[in-house]
Amino acid sequence: MSFIRLIFCVAGVYSMFLWWAIAQERLSVPFQSIDGESSAKFRSALFLGTCQSFLSSLSALMYILVRKKSSETLIQALGFHDKNSGVPASASTANGKAHTHTHHTNGSAKPRPDTRFSSKALLLSYAQCATFITFAAPFGFAALSYISYPAMVLGKSCKLVPVMIMNVLLYRRRFAPHKYLVVFMVTTGITIFMGFGSDSQKHGGKKAVSASMDHGSTPYASLIGASYLLINLALDGAINSTQDEIFSRYKISGQQMMLWINLMCTCISFVLMVLPLPSIPVLLPSGNGRSELVAALTFVQQHPGIISPLIEFSVTGALGQLFIFETLQHFGSLTLVTITLTRKMFTMLLSVVVYNHQLTPGQWLGAAVVFAGISVEAFVKRNDVHAKRVLQEKEKAKLKSL
Repeated sequence: MSFIRLIFCVAGVYSMFLWWAIAQERLSVPFQSIDGESSAKFRSALFLGTCQSFLSSLSALMYILVRKKSSETLIQALGFHDKNSGVPASASTANGKAHTHTHHTNGSAKPRPDTRFSSKALLLSYAQCATFITFAAPFGFAALSYISYPAMVLGKSCKLVPVMIMNVLLYRRRFAPHKYLVVFMVTTGITIFMGFGSDSQKHGGKKAVSASMDHGSTPYASLIGASYLLINLALDGAINSTQDEIFSRYKISGQQMMLWINLMCTCISFVLMVLPLPSIPVLLPSGNGRSELVAALTFVQQHPGIISPLIEFSVTGALGQLFIFETLQHFGSLTLVTITLTRKMFTMLLSVVVYNHQLTPGQWLGAAVVFAGISVEAFVKRNDVHAKRVLQEKEKAKLKSL
């Protein structure tokens, strides 16, 4: 059942975000004005993120309501309760006091606070994730102004490393020894695969170069771009490790987390768009004291051709997140990042079969290293499952003998 769920999640992530990437590319080209006399590019990344996070929270809410049990209250369905005891999380912090449990030491009972099901603590964790997400994307976009797209892809291929580092640094989480080997092999393999690709496979090498020309001649441009990319990767790692911590600490579902994080992302970005803020480096580089929401809606009104790709971008992103949070809940952030990182590589491999595209020897080597890493993970899991079955059979045999 676990393997079938993983295949379902992989298929969902691959299909939704392949469509999402196509819509995102369509949003990056100039759009014809309604009078047909001019064209312009849509430059509000904050508006795009707000549309996607709003639809994502809406789809998560619909999913929760459809799957809601008749015995559950709405508050419980939204994730604010102790699933072990059925006590709402809000009750654990009634009157501002944390619920307590008894700790026995040498026969004596000492009460100590139990904040595992605190609604306030859970909401703060959601807010932390939402803040990281809101600020991570702009740093990624800003990095592309200083470094090429292939360099960006190579940097992103190392995302497994900051995810693991942040898990260790922020939450003192330990991983099985084979996990470190798998992360190293997958990261190395994807780096080789992307680094040895031809220019056409690296997606718009010419576009990336021309897009970075504005700042390319700036002193220390590469250093600035690399710094922005490192900040983006560190925030990504903090996001995934915090989500892992939330799942391990608060017994919630992936869709409940999806709802609240996206709702908070929508609120944060909406406030930033509504306020007439001045230019803010990275976050609002085009700010001029005018509401960005008004500017974005005016652009949509004057360039109606953007509506279709904007809807596709938001809907596929929202549906894709359902699969992402399902993966996070049941398999953890390392598995999720492995899926998202290998998506592009498997897409290229599929194009070899369908369109007879050619891969370089270096790319075949990179793909082999990635498959070897995935095989190590599959082999270890298979042995673990076999060991559990043997143990269960032995226990059953003992019970029968009694």
